[in-house]
Amino acid sequence: MKNHKTVSFDNEPLILVDADDNVTGYETKVKAHVGEGLLHRAFSIFLFTEDDQVLLQQRSGKKPLWPLYWSNSCCSHPRKGETYEQAVHRRLREELAVDVDLKYLYRFQYQAGFGDAGSEHELCSVFVGKAPAPVRVDVNPSEIAAWRWMPSADVDRLIAEEPDQVTPWFVMEWQRLRTEFRETVKGQRARAMISAA
Repeated sequence: MKNHKTVSFDNEPLILVDADDNVTGYETKVKAHVGEGLLHRAFSIFLFTEDDQVLLQQRSGKKPLWPLYWSNSCCSHPRKGETYEQAVHRRLREELAVDVDLKYLYRFQYQAGFGDAGSEHELCSVFVGKAPAPVRVDVNPSEIAAWRWMPSADVDRLIAEEPDQVTPWFVMEWQRLRTEFRETVKGQRARAMISAA
């Protein structure tokens, strides 16, 4: 078991961008999510296995937005001065204590509110990775309450039958993965997941 540390901070600067991903400034994470939110750079990662299972995480109950909701394998924000490539691998290690080759698929903009608590307003880049088989991960409890590998067909059912249990960005991303990028995900080569502990 890894000695986990806090990896998200309210005052960390998020990268504000326009719709074309040009940097327009910086704002603290707290302020970037107030009200309707400020458009900022983000990423989402999906980890699959060769037999079409995907790693889902349940967000920590301490999250101000969508606490204890099920979501994709890993998601966060690049930090100031950090490339997407650096950011996605850092976050895999911080949240799941693993690393794996990742493939960039697409970028999209969305806005979603969580009652009076605030909103996500992100220009989000989506990445996928593949492992030969389900592996045990060492989740960071400050970020993740629970995790499970789930067959893709079961994820379809979860979203259809329990939409109030999953994050909005996960639903949007999953729908595109299952339609527009299905063959790309299927054709990606599996690589051994590397323990980052």
